[in-house]
Amino acid sequence: AGWFELLFVNQLGCPFNTGEIIYIILLVAIVIWAIYESYVDRNFKRQNISFTLSVGMLGIPFRGTEWGAAIIGIIILVAIYFGLSYRRKVEKQLVPVISARFKNTALLCMLMLMIGYSSYAVIVIRSAANPPMDQNSPEDVFTLGSYLSRDQYGDSPLVYGQAYTSQVAFDVDGNMCIPKRKEGAPIWQRKEKASQDEKDSYFVVSHKDKLVYAQNMLFPRMHSSAHAQAYESWLGGVQGNEVPYDRCGEMVTVKMPSQWDNIRFFLSYQCNFMYWRYFMWNFAGRQNDMQGNGEPEHGNWITGISFIDNWMLGDQSKMPQELKDNKGHNVFYCLPLLLGLIGLFWQAWRGQRGIRQFWVVFFLFFMTGLAIVLYLNQTPQQPRERDYAYAGSFYAYAIWCGLGVLAIYDMLKKRVKGNEVALAGIVGVVCLLVPIQMASQTWDDHDRSGRYTCRDFGQNYLMTLQDKGNPIIFTNGDNDTFPLWYNQETEGVRTDARVCNLSYLQTDWYIDQMKRPAYDSPSVPISWPRLDFCSGTNDYVQVDPSLKQQVLDFYAKHPAEAKAQLGDNPFELKNVLKYWVRSKDDETHVIPTDTLYLTIDKEAVKKSGMLMASDTIPDHMIISLAGKRALYKNDLMMLEMLAQCNWTRPLYVATTVGSENYMNLGDNFVQEGLAYRITPFTTNKNGAKNFDTEKTYNNVMNRYKFGGLETPGLYLDETVMRMCFTHRHLFAQLALQLIQEGKNDKALKALRKCEKVLPNYNVPYTFMSGSADIARAYAMLGKKADAKRVLMQVWDNAKGYADYYVQLTGPRFDLCQNDLMRQLYIMQSIADIMQLADTKQAEKWSGVANAIYRMYQAKGGQPFEER
Repeated sequence: AGWFELLFVNQLGCPFNTGEIIYIILLVAIVIWAIYESYVDRNFKRQNISFTLSVGMLGIPFRGTEWGAAIIGIIILVAIYFGLSYRRKVEKQLVPVISARFKNTALLCMLMLMIGYSSYAVIVIRSAANPPMDQNSPEDVFTLGSYLSRDQYGDSPLVYGQAYTSQVAFDVDGNMCIPKRKEGAPIWQRKEKASQDEKDSYFVVSHKDKLVYAQNMLFPRMHSSAHAQAYESWLGGVQGNEVPYDRCGEMVTVKMPSQWDNIRFFLSYQCNFMYWRYFMWNFAGRQNDMQGNGEPEHGNWITGISFIDNWMLGDQSKMPQELKDNKGHNVFYCLPLLLGLIGLFWQAWRGQRGIRQFWVVFFLFFMTGLAIVLYLNQTPQQPRERDYAYAGSFYAYAIWCGLGVLAIYDMLKKRVKGNEVALAGIVGVVCLLVPIQMASQTWDDHDRSGRYTCRDFGQNYLMTLQDKGNPIIFTNGDNDTFPLWYNQETEGVRTDARVCNLSYLQTDWYIDQMKRPAYDSPSVPISWPRLDFCSGTNDYVQVDPSLKQQVLDFYAKHPAEAKAQLGDNPFELKNVLKYWVRSKDDETHVIPTDTLYLTIDKEAVKKSGMLMASDTIPDHMIISLAGKRALYKNDLMMLEMLAQCNWTRPLYVATTVGSENYMNLGDNFVQEGLAYRITPFTTNKNGAKNFDTEKTYNNVMNRYKFGGLETPGLYLDETVMRMCFTHRHLFAQLALQLIQEGKNDKALKALRKCEKVLPNYNVPYTFMSGSADIARAYAMLGKKADAKRVLMQVWDNAKGYADYYVQLTGPRFDLCQNDLMRQLYIMQSIADIMQLADTKQAEKWSGVANAIYRMYQAKGGQPFEER
C-alpha cells in the first residue's frame, strides 16, 4: 500500500491517499478473481496467475521497503507461480501437485485476514474526522503503519543483539569518533506546503536507525542499559565475562553477562515471575493485589495450603493485617490447576484425534502466553502488573479445565458400573465446586459497583481550574489525563477547559490537535506555523549560555542592526522563540542564554483572578534554564503558550506531574487544589504565598466529589488507593495552611470533611496516605483525642509490617532490610508527632521501635546510617 501511495502521489502527482484507494480496489478485485478461478477450476493458467498476484498484492513475499526487498519479492512470486504450475503424471495424465481446492482454501484464509484487518479502517476514518482525542493521527497508510507496529514503544533485540553492558561501536572520521548506526526503514510524512498551489507529496523525515554495538550475544534477555542495577539485583549479582574493548582510543573492560546469567534471568524473571506467577494467580491462588517486584509479601502466587505457602514465602500468618485483609487475597487450593492438568493429559492420550486436538489447544496456549514472553523481552521494574497481556493463554488452559471434568467422568465410568447419567450428574456437581470456590474468592476484588472514583477524581482536576478564561491544564501521566478526557467527552464536564498532555506535546500531530478548538474551548495559544514544529523540525534546541556575552556585545556595537534582527530585548521569551528557536540559520538556531524574561502586562494580571503573591506586580517574570543543555519540543510549546496567553488564559500544572516536567516554573506556582497555577510571581522565596487556601478550601468543601467512598466495602485497588491518598494529602496540606493563617474553624471543618469523604474503613490511615499530617493538624487544633486515634492506626500499620519483616530469615530478611528500615523510620516519626498528644505513649512507642531495631541488628542487619 505504501509503494502504491508513493507511486501515485510522489511520482504521478495525484492527491494524498490516491494510491492507497487504488491499491485497496485492486487487492479486493484480484483476490475475488482468484477465488472465483480456483472455485470454477476451468483455466489452469489463469488460476495460477490470479493466485500469484493475490499473494503479491497482499505483500506476503515483500520484507522491507527498499529495492532489494522488491527484487527478492518478485523472485519469490516467480517461484510460487512455477511451483503452482508444476504437474506430474498420474496414470498417463498430467495432474497439478497443488490442487484447485487447496488454492481456494488458502485464498479464503487470506480473505478472512483481509476482512479482519479491514476493521482498522475505523482508525483512519475516525482520525480523518479530527476528533478532540486522536492519538498518532493515523490519517494515511504510513502513519497507520506506525500506529499498528507500535513504533512509539521502541523495540528490543530478540535473536541477536546487545547486553545491558555493551558499548556502542564507533566510526573514526578524522579526529572525531561517531557512534555507528544501522540505517533502518524510512519514515514517510506528508510534506507541508509553502503555498496552496504546491502538489501533495511525501518526504522522508528520518529513518528507523539503530545503534550498532561492539559486544553482542545470542538471545539477549538482559539488554537495557537503563536497567543495569535491576538486572544484577534480580540475579543477586552477575559474574559475567570481562571483554577488552578499544573505545575510540581508550582501552576499557566491558563486563558482559554470561549466557548462563542471561538464561537465568530469562527463566527466573521473564518466564517465572512475569508469566507463571500470573498463571498461578488464576489457577492456584493470589497473595494480594499489591504490585510485586520479587519481595515475599507483595503479589506472589499462593495455594491456600499453609505448609506449602509458608515454605515458599515465610509464615503467612504473621503477615501485616492490612495484607491479610486485602481483597485480592484469593485461594483456590490448586484445584483449577489440577483439573486443567487432568484434562490436558487426558486429551493428549486419547488417541490420534485426541493428540491432534491437544496440539490445537497447546499452540493457542503457547502463542498467547510464553510466545509473548519471548517477543516482549521485558525489563525489570515494570510500571504495572502485566497479567492482562496473557489472558488468551489462561482461556486456553480453561479449556483443559473443562476437559478435566470429562476426563474424571470418563475414568470413573470405566470403574463404576451403573447409571451413567447419574454418574455424570454427580461428577458435574462435584467439579462445579471449583468455579464456585473461585467466584467466592474473586468476587470482592472484581466488583466495581458503587465506585465512581475515577470519574469523580478526574472531575476534581477539572473543577480546580478557574471558571472563566478557558483555562489550560498540563498533565503528564495516564491517571491525570484519561479521566479528564472522559469527563469532557462523555459527562460534558468543563468543556471550556483544555487538557494538554506534556508527553504528547513533543509530537506534531498532538500540537495540530491543540491548535484546533475542542468542545467549548478555543485553540491553545500557539502561533507557530506547522513548518516550524513538524516532525524533524525543532525536536530540540541547544541551550548555550556561553553565547550570552557575544549577543550583548553585538547590541552594544550595533544597536540598530541588533534590534532589527533580534528585537528590543534579545532574551525576552517571545524574541528568543521567534528569532533564535525558529531561526533557519544554523548559527542562530540556539538558545544563547540560561535566563529568559517575560514582560508582564500588569493590568491583565490584576484582572486574572489569581492569588497576588505580593502587593507589587513585577515588570518581568524570570524563567531560569539553569542545568538544561537543551529544550525539547514539549518544553518549547509550553513556553510558547506562556508567552502568548498574557495571563488572560489561566495555565495550570497538575500536582501529579513530576518536577522534571515543570520547565523550572515551580518557583512561580500557586496551588489551588489538585493543580498549580502558573503566576508571574516568585512564590518560593521570602515567605511569599504559594498556596491559595481560599480557593483550595472552596474546591475540597464544595466542588470536589469523592466517588462514593463513603459506601462501606468498596474495592479500591492499588492505583485507586494512591489517588485517594493524593486527596487526603491535599486535605492535610490545606488544614496545616489554614492553621498557619489562624483560620482554625475552617481547618477543623476540612479535617472533618476529610474523614467523612475518605473514611478509614475504605482508605486506611497509613503514613503514605498523609495521615500523619492529619494527626498533626488535629493536635495543633487541640483535638488530642482525634490526633491520638489517627496516630494509633498509623502506628499499628507500620508496626505490623516491621514485626513481619524482622521475623524473616535468610535471603528473605536480606531482601526486606530496606523495607524494615522504612517502617522503623515511620514508627519513630509517628512517635515524634505523638509528643503533641500523649508524651507517655510517644515514649513507649520510641522504646518499641528501638527494640525492633535491636532485633534487626542482632540478625546481622546493616546499620541504619549505611542503609
